[in-house]
Formats: sequence, C-alpha cells, structure tokens
Amino acid sequence: MSSPRPLASTAATGWHELNVSQPRYDRRGLTPGIVHIGLGNFHRAHMAVYLDDLFARGEDHGWAILGAGVRPADAAMRDALKAQDCLSTVIELDPDGKRARRVGAMTDFIAVTPSNAPLIAAMSRPEIRIVSLTVTEGGYFIDPATGRFDPGHPAMITDAAAPDRPATAFGAIVAALGRRRAAGVAPFTILSCDNLPGNGDAARAATIGLARLSDPGLADWVAAHATFPNGMVDRIAPATGPHERAMAARFGLADDPVPVTCEPFRQWVLEDRFAAGRPALDKVGVTFTDEVHAFETMKIRILNGGHAILAYPAALLGIDQVHEAMGNGLVAAFLDKVTNDEILPVVPPVPGQDLAAYKRQVAGRFANPEIADTTRRLCFDGSNRQPKFIIPSIRDNLARGAVPRGLILASALWCRYCRGTDARGAPIAPNDPAWDELTAAARAAQGDPALWIGMRPIYGDLAGHHEFAAAFAEALSLIWSEGIDAALARYIES
Repeated sequence: MSSPRPLASTAATGWHELNVSQPRYDRRGLTPGIVHIGLGNFHRAHMAVYLDDLFARGEDHGWAILGAGVRPADAAMRDALKAQDCLSTVIELDPDGKRARRVGAMTDFIAVTPSNAPLIAAMSRPEIRIVSLTVTEGGYFIDPATGRFDPGHPAMITDAAAPDRPATAFGAIVAALGRRRAAGVAPFTILSCDNLPGNGDAARAATIGLARLSDPGLADWVAAHATFPNGMVDRIAPATGPHERAMAARFGLADDPVPVTCEPFRQWVLEDRFAAGRPALDKVGVTFTDEVHAFETMKIRILNGGHAILAYPAALLGIDQVHEAMGNGLVAAFLDKVTNDEILPVVPPVPGQDLAAYKRQVAGRFANPEIADTTRRLCFDGSNRQPKFIIPSIRDNLARGAVPRGLILASALWCRYCRGTDARGAPIAPNDPAWDELTAAARAAQGDPALWIGMRPIYGDLAGHHEFAAAFAEALSLIWSEGIDAALARYIES
C-alpha cells in the first residue's frame, strides 16, 4: 500500500468554504482499525459520518477507515479521494436549508489491483479488527431460486481455483483470513452495510462457503471464531452527477469531483457481535439490539414496500419525481390507506418504535423535494423487489383472513407498468433485468390475468389462492378498463 499523504489538522485545512464544517479533531491522530470495501455514496454518507461524529467526541481514534475496492471504478474513486486527503464532502438536503460537511474518518485508500494483493495485505494486519463492505446484493452470490449462497457461481469457482489471486471482495476476505490464521492472528469481524435482509448471515454464508471450496479447515476456523453481525441501514444518498457537483461548487468545493448528497435522516441498527471489539457507535446514534430482524421487517414493509406502492401509479401517471408523487392527492392517499390498513397490521412490534410515527416519518422523507429522487429508480427491478417488499405483506394478510386489495392493486399496477407504456401511451424504457419476459407476460395478462400471477419465482403458489387470484384479476381489469385514476379512487373510497 502506498504511503498516505499527510493529513491536515482541523486548523490547517486551508479551504475557504462558507458554511462548510470541517472535522472537529486532528486527523493526524487517527489510526486505522477498519477496512471498508466499496466507497460509494452510501458508505460515505452513512458509516463514515457516524465515525466522524464519534471521532469529534474525542473517542476511538484507533478505528479510522482504510478505503478499498475490487472493481475498476473503485480505482477512479481512489484517485479522486486521495487527491483531497481522503476527505469526503457530504451535503445534507434538508428542506429547511442545505448543510455541508467534510468527513475525515478515512485515512487512506488501498491501491486497487486485479489480484487484490494490497487489499489482502491490509486486511491481514492485526490492527484491522473490522472489515466492512457495501458491495450491493449481487456481491454476495446468492442463488435467486434458493435465497442461499451459490458455490457454483462462476466468480466463486474462479476464486476458489486461485485463492491467492481472488477477483471478488469475499475472495480477498477469505485470503486475508487464511493469512491471519497461519500467523496466529485472530479473525476480524465481517460487517455488511448492504441493504439486504439478513446481511450478516449473507456475508457469513459467502465467506465460509467460499473458504470451504478451497480450504475446509479455514472454513471451520472462520465459522468458530469470526463474527458477522446483522444490521439494518437506512439513508437516501442519490447518485452524484453534474447537479450534485454544482451544489458542492456553491459551497466553495468546485475541486471535489465526488461529493455526496443525502437526506437528513439516517439509521443504523446492529447486532452487538464483534470478534475483536468495536468503536462506541452507540454514543452517536447507532442502535445495538438482538432484534435487528424486527427493524428490518419494519423498514422493508413500510419504507421499501411504500416505494413500490407509490412509484408504479405515479410513473404510469407521468410523474417523474418522488416528492411530486407525494403531492398528487390520489397517489398520496393510496399510499396512506394501504400502509394504514394493510401493512401496519402485519408488521410485528419493534422495540422502542412507534410504527405509526415511523410511517409518518417515511412519508415526510418521500416528500422531501431536495432529494430529487425519481419514480423510475423506485420502479427498477420489480421482479426482485416485489417478492421481498410486497408479496410477504399480501401473504400475511391472507393468513389472517383479510384480502389486501390495496397491495394487490399495487402489484397489478406493477404488471401494468411492465406492459411498457404509461397511461398516456408513452413508452416506458426497459427497467428490469427481466424486462422482456415481464413485458411479454404483462401483454398476455391483459387478456388473462392468471398468466401474470402464474410466475412462480415471484408469486409462488399464490395463483392457487382463489380470493387472491380473483382480486388480482379484478384490479388489473379495472386498471385497463377505467384507468389508473379510477382504480386508485375506487380503492381509496372503499
């Protein structure tokens, strides 16, 4: 790993920004305890901010971050951040006024190479006690048919055949754990910060599953001694483009090519299972609990489910921005009624949380005009999201003897969206990895709705549930015969 550039102290940064807060600690006193793989916008607006807040309290300066990546795009991020002493600009998009800060929790960015040798060497160092990662759901090599780690994935087979030259994040993690075991060094905690249910369990399955392909003894050692806390993460951090760079320039930071914008809200819920200690993140707002899954269910059903309930009717009505959808009376009323009547009743209690208050908070986040989130983004990948965010709430309602007509209408609106045209007849560009198959099924379902709900990877056996099938057919027929507005109004008035 190359030597880091000298780190500026708070008093000697040399910038002349107006209203941009700087790190409230001397960064020269930081030493790394964490390697984080995947320095995208979410990490820099979430975990890095929590650590920045903790360091500002004068605590745990031995838990700074070493940035890392395994993709060619990560090398470009490394160049950008190294050019500014690994500081990140984070701009909170509060409707009451934007706030900018420079986050200094990272001290260096490990060189990105195809063999990942510098990354493996860094993770092998005893002072590294946590390896965290945001590599997206695809980076966990989960078989969509089983929901489990897929040891037959080509990337896993390749890494297992050349364990000293891995191409993936988990391949590098396994290689580093192997070196630590050989050197008599305890394993680190693998901390997933990705937005997927049971992220710690997924990280454990990928790490141990890959290790077992090449070194069963190492797999057993990792299973016995490493830890993989589950966690729930939440903060909206849009992609960076010209608009975001122009915003940074208005704060006097025109030389930053990779600023991050984000909503004011942030949440992090973690299991307290760390093999080699952890920073005192509970002092800066992180919730530690054994009931992470309850928080996950709350978020998945109310927030992620709410995205789908809101986005498909809005997109079909030609509404591009999420906050504009919240300003549409029919769409907002539809979201509110479905959430109140069909989601909140099937969300289990969450420790210390008022579900109705959480629902109102989520609605406020959706309505934030500064985020400029798009309905198209929320509509993306329905074939993956519907089975996780909508179908479980439908099943839970059916199990309690209720037919959730609003949730069923939301799923019928997804079918209508996949037909490939909006309510005005304008084309909808492909917006799902399985778009061609979905479009063909949606066209066929216009004449026979059973052909849509017969997609077993998405709906399972629900097509055989008479009341569900009848309600879906009624909803889809109403959408086609009377239109989106009429379908929403009929449900809201029911």
